[in-house]
Amino acid sequence: MTETETTPPRTGPRILIYSHDTMGLGHLRRCRTIAHALVERNKDLSVLIISGSPIIGSFDFKARVDFVRVPGVIKLRNGEYTSLNLHLDIRETLAIRGSIIRHTAAAFAPDLFLVDKEPLGLRGEVADTLAMLKSRGVPLVLGLRDVMDDPALLEPEWKRKNVVPALRDLYDDIWIYGLPQICDPLAGIALPKSVRRKISYTGYLHRNVPTTPTPDAFEGFASEPYVLVTTGGGGDGDALIDWVLRAYEAERQLPHRAILVLGPFMQAELQAEFMARVERLPNVKAITFDTRLEALMAGAAGVVAMGGYNTFCEILSFDKRAILVPRTAPRLEQFIRAQQAQEHGLVRMLGDDGKRDVRQMVQALRELPFQHLPSEVVVPGLLDGLDNVNRLTSRWLSQKPRTVGRPRLAFARE
Repeated sequence: MTETETTPPRTGPRILIYSHDTMGLGHLRRCRTIAHALVERNKDLSVLIISGSPIIGSFDFKARVDFVRVPGVIKLRNGEYTSLNLHLDIRETLAIRGSIIRHTAAAFAPDLFLVDKEPLGLRGEVADTLAMLKSRGVPLVLGLRDVMDDPALLEPEWKRKNVVPALRDLYDDIWIYGLPQICDPLAGIALPKSVRRKISYTGYLHRNVPTTPTPDAFEGFASEPYVLVTTGGGGDGDALIDWVLRAYEAERQLPHRAILVLGPFMQAELQAEFMARVERLPNVKAITFDTRLEALMAGAAGVVAMGGYNTFCEILSFDKRAILVPRTAPRLEQFIRAQQAQEHGLVRMLGDDGKRDVRQMVQALRELPFQHLPSEVVVPGLLDGLDNVNRLTSRWLSQKPRTVGRPRLAFARE
């Protein structure tokens, strides 16, 4: 057979995105947003997402965007991981995931590899793929959200995982999806100057007002002003839902109706309990989850949320008054983001002290219509993230392929 027969000609550039996704929606939704923005502006580009999300198939993807799902894992309360569905030892599950990732990268032959948040992947599962692609001259990019964790916690974690050598010797670029004047995820982290020079702050990732209508469950109800209460994935959102429900149970004359989105990962018994309480409230509706969450956000008079990265981007993009009730465990990410956003006048933050005084939530909901809109705070470049991701991507894709030697690096496997 000729070379043409054995190696089909390339039809356009290719980008591979890795998202480790144990539970939750944040990584998947961020990667999907980036992938869609890339193919919208590059008509011959293809993007493949590697994800561990158990619900990735519930989302719609644009043409020239597809995904490969690796076996799911879940993080236990003690910090250990276990297989989500397979009756396998976690080491076997991680070995399967690593093999799928490596072989997918080899077959897809990307022109750029974008890794979301975890520099070496879950327990180092991407290390071999990074080294393989590096030896082929493929540009390697690490994408970080605006906040990772408290630096006092992040630095020892990265030291244990041996992250800094990877940032120094493997990665070509580090993109931070935020602005340093609001949040600097690497503040206080000791990094070589060579690593610092690779960092670009893109701004937050803008979301478009969706053309799809609000979910059918709220037809009619959503025609009047409402507050959207969202927990993201919902795995740890029960405290927020309970606090808001107690406010509506205690005060029937709040300014707006409420629509609750419990989240697909909330425990079934908690979902049932909350749904029963909602049934007794004429001005509150609830669903478990809908992939058209942006439509609900765009139509809302205000938002009550925990303060994850994607929700924050949507609050800014759709210019919504918001109350953030951030979690503080297992990471301080949401708390730091909410605190900094409040200091800049973009949102209001309520701290969860464990007691959750219903009067405090009632007052916050009453005052929500009088908060400043995020657009009233001028922050240059605040929502330029997708434009800058496209610009940075184009710069790498326009360069000729490089060939480098295989790096000899030892990476920690947790």
